[in-house]
Amino acid sequence: MSIPKAVAQKAAKIELLVSDVDGVFTDGSIYVGEAGELKRFSVNDGMGIALSRMTSLEIALLSGRHSEATSIRAEELGIGDHVYQGYLNKIVALKDILRKFDVGKEHVAYVGDDYVDIPVMRQVGLSFAVQNARDKVKEVADYTLKTHGGDGAVTEVIEIILKARGEFDQALEEMERKVYMVDK
Repeated sequence: MSIPKAVAQKAAKIELLVSDVDGVFTDGSIYVGEAGELKRFSVNDGMGIALSRMTSLEIALLSGRHSEATSIRAEELGIGDHVYQGYLNKIVALKDILRKFDVGKEHVAYVGDDYVDIPVMRQVGLSFAVQNARDKVKEVADYTLKTHGGDGAVTEVIEIILKARGEFDQALEEMERKVYMVDK
């Protein structure tokens, strides 16, 4: 995957990835029925989160709406303590996130897909739009991903950041050793 040099330079400085949920971790669909709300999350993004955990790259989720499905998935991914839900004004949550992680905006990347994500995208050091994001979101983003929301877009972002930081291959080897018990 070839990314512009300016994006790679910004990505090399990223310490924290903040991601929208609906439309990024999911395809944006919400299924509602008698059993409640259901969402489809990509297992590919679970692998990306696992890969990030082999490094110092922190992950936080920031959603405009509250969903128990999001909470459950975040717990499964080991990032349950880093979920911010119900923030239509995502700048308020971003300020809390920056304090919690003790990181400057220039060291934060954000990935989004819809209008509510634009203010955060303008505040952080590096912003991404999923392939199927609104056109205006793509205009604001530093980089538009090749991947659609819900199809592994978060993993694409993590790969970009870790490659720019020079940590991708080492993280992959570490994951093989820890998760798959493969000796090299």
